[in-house]
Amino acid sequence: MTTTNISSTSSALHPDTQSSQSPVTPSRSASDSTNKAVVIGLFGVDGSGKTHLLRQLEKELEDEPFVFYDGSQIIDEVVLDGGLKAFQKMTAEKKKEWRKVAIDTIAQRSVDSGKAAVVAGHYLFWKDGKPEVAWTPDDAEVYNHILYLDVPVEIVLDQTQKDEERNRSNVPVDQLKEWQALEKNALQDECPKHDILFSLLTKSRIDDLNYVSALMKDFQQHSEKGSLDLAKSKLDEALIGKGKVETVLVFDADKTLTQEDTGKSFWDEAVDRSQGSKSDDRSVEKMFGGPLEYSYTAFRQAVLLYEEIANDAEYELICEKVASTVIMHPEFLSLLRLAESQKHVGTVVVTCGLRLLWEKVIERYDLSKTVKIIGGGRISDGYVVTAEVKAALVEHLQETHKMYVAAFGDSQLDLKMMLKADRSVVVVGNKKTRSKSMDKHTRLYFRAIHHPGWTLRPFQSWEIMDWDFLDTFIRSDRPGRSNANIKVIQATPRGSTKILATSTRDSNIAGPALRESHRRIGFYLATEFLTDLIGLEVYPMMSVQDKKIEGHRLAHEAHTSIVPLMRGGEPMAFGVSDAFPLAMFVHAKEPENLKVGNLQGQRTVILVDSVVNSGKSVIEFVQHIRKLSPRIRIVVVAAVVQDEAVKNLQEKLTLSESFDLVALRFSKNKFVGSGKTDTGDRLFNTTHLG
Repeated sequence: MTTTNISSTSSALHPDTQSSQSPVTPSRSASDSTNKAVVIGLFGVDGSGKTHLLRQLEKELEDEPFVFYDGSQIIDEVVLDGGLKAFQKMTAEKKKEWRKVAIDTIAQRSVDSGKAAVVAGHYLFWKDGKPEVAWTPDDAEVYNHILYLDVPVEIVLDQTQKDEERNRSNVPVDQLKEWQALEKNALQDECPKHDILFSLLTKSRIDDLNYVSALMKDFQQHSEKGSLDLAKSKLDEALIGKGKVETVLVFDADKTLTQEDTGKSFWDEAVDRSQGSKSDDRSVEKMFGGPLEYSYTAFRQAVLLYEEIANDAEYELICEKVASTVIMHPEFLSLLRLAESQKHVGTVVVTCGLRLLWEKVIERYDLSKTVKIIGGGRISDGYVVTAEVKAALVEHLQETHKMYVAAFGDSQLDLKMMLKADRSVVVVGNKKTRSKSMDKHTRLYFRAIHHPGWTLRPFQSWEIMDWDFLDTFIRSDRPGRSNANIKVIQATPRGSTKILATSTRDSNIAGPALRESHRRIGFYLATEFLTDLIGLEVYPMMSVQDKKIEGHRLAHEAHTSIVPLMRGGEPMAFGVSDAFPLAMFVHAKEPENLKVGNLQGQRTVILVDSVVNSGKSVIEFVQHIRKLSPRIRIVVVAAVVQDEAVKNLQEKLTLSESFDLVALRFSKNKFVGSGKTDTGDRLFNTTHLG
């Protein structure tokens, strides 16, 4: 902790030739954009105890990176010609200019020193029975946090009368109430518009110096990156001791595991317990509906609101009370219990809501040993969970721990997480309890992205999810279920398929004509089947009438790699490429020809071959791709697949090496061609070499 003598450097800010009537605003350094000042305001009406608290904090945080300022003192020091007395005689416009100098000076020093500035200040003053606003646009830009000393006016009046250091004017009680109400309402309205965290401190909180000091330290240290890093470390801790985890089930909490909104239940219970001293005016629900929306700052503000409405002891009691009423969906409860018995499966609940409350819910269902909660709700947690954090945690499991992730959620806050996951389930509750915004956002995401891993099912009684469906999330290490899952799509017996296949079976067709036939087959399978299997995404384009319309292409087309199994697969692969022009085309004669760079950042790889007999080449490519990119989606496209090839592929590949297979037709013929009967030789007129 330090206090800075502003006058020691004020000459640099205000040259001697400068009159106090013409303030010079300190210039911001080039580092300001990347190293923003941390400026914390202590606001409140005169006599609320700002200066007293400032001095207490100055002593308590003596060894911490803080610097403390009293608003009137800094005005006295920056106004070189006459100080505070001269300032008080200025016009309102001149005062505004000097207030700008004062707050900008504080901000610049915070940046230069790397210390948080704590400022005792005002939003407005009370002069001659009327409010005089002191707040400036620079205040809105500089302050990050404001703590308002919400002291009953009777106590304020008593403290004012006992203050022997300052000659304060006696403001009547009714005007004190009006002053206080105006300030609080104005700050509650202004702060969210400028990403300023705002909190009311009651008298009991103000008197708890340890609590206020903890707030100060959190404000000084907390960052969005630090919050995410801590959330990741909590996730790592949650998986320690579980053994070799391969699959992680990641659940949202409210309206997913249960139909209830425990955050709202908590708030209602807290208001009831307050016996009228608290209200819904500053509820978390209303805050999320304001300018902050669901931003990182909004979730930080939510923590402060929970701190406002209940101290630690009250908070725990309310969490206990609400948790005792939460009823989890029996289907999910069964899934959690089954996952508990599987060594390879981990289970984590990642909630934007209250960690402690959900820990008590899980404890009540006797699942605490295996189901871990990642969430916040208190300053002491040190982190908040946002939609972006949820997505980052899923990615952390995938990229750092190489785990397969299945995600379950119900609201727009879960969509990014579910897009990242390998498999996702959107939980759609009944109309009375489900997320009101989810219908719109679900339609939007499905139209624009059509993520292939998503399963959308109604969440009603026994139709929630059948057991066989839930079972698929955790079956990899169960007896007889460790082989690869191969989803097979065949075009036969369509008429279009028969026509396309005819030219490939005609012995009189070879060379360029046969290659063109294979190209058409590739285009047909791509447009007819891959678009449904992988999905589509929407993009804007202009119509011939010069109107903005929607176009469609393969989902994540620009992040797709097409790989022909050389040489027989190349003509078909060109047809697939015709259908998906944004996809990368990679020649690979051997699996080792595929490098990390060919798959890095890609979502799907499409392996194309003309004929799959034993599946040996497919196995080698799939295994090589899985080593380079464990999570990338693999789709094999072929003109002909021998009937027994699928069984052979399933037996020789593991569950983690699963893929999708699209074939024009299947054949019972086990004959392997050579020379004039080999497809590759026929394609390139080399039958005489066979």
